[in-house]
Amino acid sequence: MAKKEKIQIIPLGGMGEVGKNMTVVRYNDEMIVVDAGLRFPEDDMLGIDLVIPDFTYLVENKDILKAIVITHSHEDHIGALPYVMKELVELPVYGSRLTCGLVANKCKEHGLRDKMLRPVKAGDTINLSKSFKAEFIHVSHSTPDAMAIAVHTPVGTVLFTGDFKIDTTPVDGQVTDFLRLASLGQNGVLALLSDSTNAERTGYTASEKSVGPTFDKVFGTARERIIVATFSSNIHRIQQVLDTAVTHGRRVAICGRSMVTLVAIAIEMGYLNVPEKTNYTKK
Repeated sequence: MAKKEKIQIIPLGGMGEVGKNMTVVRYNDEMIVVDAGLRFPEDDMLGIDLVIPDFTYLVENKDILKAIVITHSHEDHIGALPYVMKELVELPVYGSRLTCGLVANKCKEHGLRDKMLRPVKAGDTINLSKSFKAEFIHVSHSTPDAMAIAVHTPVGTVLFTGDFKIDTTPVDGQVTDFLRLASLGQNGVLALLSDSTNAERTGYTASEKSVGPTFDKVFGTARERIIVATFSSNIHRIQQVLDTAVTHGRRVAICGRSMVTLVAIAIEMGYLNVPEKTNYTKK
């Protein structure tokens, strides 16, 4: 009787914790990595700036490691990449244009070359090796160009949803590709790896567009300075702030190192539109 072929799914981070996402998919003598994130230290981690996965396994098996594929541009999915790329300099990294743009900036800060970055878009299917194909599928999230990744192998399909939000009216109008996800389900998925914050709570999360009317009300009634705090990667919310500022004749100042950096990259790459009437400055 022939031995049944198996595939290995090996989490190096992100299991039972928030952040540090990194998962290996291995088949015979080939393997790939999905995401390479970090997490920020807890209060008791004195003197620690960042926490990254232990990727010794990748270094020890670098001869059979074929690629890293990235679901989206949040730090808990890309933050460890510079450290991995220092050790695995010839390993291709696939991600969206925005993801690659942010990683390229990290490479510059770390004195690394970004020649191994490979921008992809939703709908692309990339041959990573003789055993692995990666299909990129658009999902809605708080950062643009978030993608689920279907890893097609000789044994079956492993689907990584990445972080996502069921938003039928996203700010950018690009809804999750439910049709393709349903098609994968009909064809059969060997394993589904999915993560959704607050999934255990009843109800649903309001659309990102619902923030717009609140901004309009606050900007229309406030007489003094308005301070808006948000994740720097939430480009859609930053866009809503800029648009509302124009409507109410407000000046906008971008503060904070990561915020200034991401906004500059998002503007340069066309993900963020600064209306002509915006008195935009950065601090």
